[in-house]
Amino acid sequence: MNSKSFNLFKISLALFLFIFASGFTVIGHRGDPINAPEETFESFDKAFKEGADYVELDLHVSKDNVLVVSHDRDLERVTGTSEIVSQHNFSDLAQLHQKNGEPIHSLNQVFEHYKNNPKAKFLIETKKTKKGNPQNMEELLKQVIDQYGMQDRVMFHSFSTKSLENEAQLMPDIPRIFIAGTIKRVNFDILQYVTGVNLSSNIVTPQIIDTIHFMGKSIYVWDEMNESPKKWNTLINMPIDGVVTNYPATGNEYRELKDQSKSEALNQNVFYMSSQKEPIYENPYRLIKTDKSVLPLGGYHITNIIKFNGEKYVQLGENEFANATGFNSEYSLRDLRQYFGAKAIYRNQQPNNYLYSDPYDKTSICNRMESNQPEQILTIQKIGTQTWLKLKNGWINAHNVLIQLNPDNYLGNDSEESYYDLPRGQRIKNIDLLQNLSIIEPSNNQTVKNTDLIKDFNNFYIDFSVNNDNDSINKI
Repeated sequence: MNSKSFNLFKISLALFLFIFASGFTVIGHRGDPINAPEETFESFDKAFKEGADYVELDLHVSKDNVLVVSHDRDLERVTGTSEIVSQHNFSDLAQLHQKNGEPIHSLNQVFEHYKNNPKAKFLIETKKTKKGNPQNMEELLKQVIDQYGMQDRVMFHSFSTKSLENEAQLMPDIPRIFIAGTIKRVNFDILQYVTGVNLSSNIVTPQIIDTIHFMGKSIYVWDEMNESPKKWNTLINMPIDGVVTNYPATGNEYRELKDQSKSEALNQNVFYMSSQKEPIYENPYRLIKTDKSVLPLGGYHITNIIKFNGEKYVQLGENEFANATGFNSEYSLRDLRQYFGAKAIYRNQQPNNYLYSDPYDKTSICNRMESNQPEQILTIQKIGTQTWLKLKNGWINAHNVLIQLNPDNYLGNDSEESYYDLPRGQRIKNIDLLQNLSIIEPSNNQTVKNTDLIKDFNNFYIDFSVNNDNDSINKI
């Protein structure tokens, strides 16, 4: 690989890593169409103020070759007057006004209005017929972009593969995104001249996103004008690169929440070692409950651990999250079942009886366990080689208490039976013998044997000397 190619490779790799390591891009769909007439300066301004990185706008070409900002070719819906853009000069179209009094704008007017605001960026959708008309749209677009020096402040997206292909030839350095309402439209021919894909939220899945990313393309998500902000509860869980939304404020809010979190990929089977049911949430950021719960001794497969707002959450499914407390690897299940359903007691002979609010934080001492008062073990957590037990007032290290096994079935487990199921070397050693006397089982083959006094062993030396001031043993 020559030096020039290698440098290009490094730049491409850096860009690739940046795309997938950065937070997702928020794009206001036609600005903020819920709070202002779509594709007006008011709508764009609201979207930018609410945190949108880009605003999306649509283009048609007027009779006199001006790029007109409008989603519809017929302006009746937005102006109340039925005029087809391609059949009129822009000077006539500019006489039509939207509900807020703003006229229909050209792309030149939009760029002129925002030219001194470098944070104002635009996702431009080219509207073309199935036959690729108007044929000159991309050339007109390049002229306006060059005129205002907007190369670094625009991206393209379109349903028209012909338009994207033209843009790739005329403006290869500007990102180009293919809009697809069905995954069947995404193929290798299209992916050759686009940098990303914009999929309908109705079809996007984590598996599709992973596949698109594997091919080195970014992925955006869009919705219809009837988009519900509730979709963000689940959309936020996906590794998207950007979203085209009617709710830019909501998109920015979730983006900021996600940026505050840390995610660690994991692929592990676990068991929930707690006597308390745990709710399952749609995401770890808003904690909106689903109708499902994590059940005691339930087996699950986790794919991610999310750290957010001082808490850890495990991802159990596509849109299923639960607090990570109580989840333990399947490999530790057999050992930990001895504690499940049992009680802990402090008999004063252990190192200490400190209770902690957080077993991961050695400075979080919050209380002490009372002596000789058994307490039900509520949750079990394996942390490294140590086992921590949650009691009613906090967590305690299992090393610091004695365990009272439960001979009865408790939520599907018998702690005493689990204890005896293990080889002797794997059983816990800190059993409370005062309560579990049955564990000291006498041998069935005991016999009485004659014993000899120590004095009869002439060659057996025993040193009775004791370092004691009274030396009382010598006076006996």
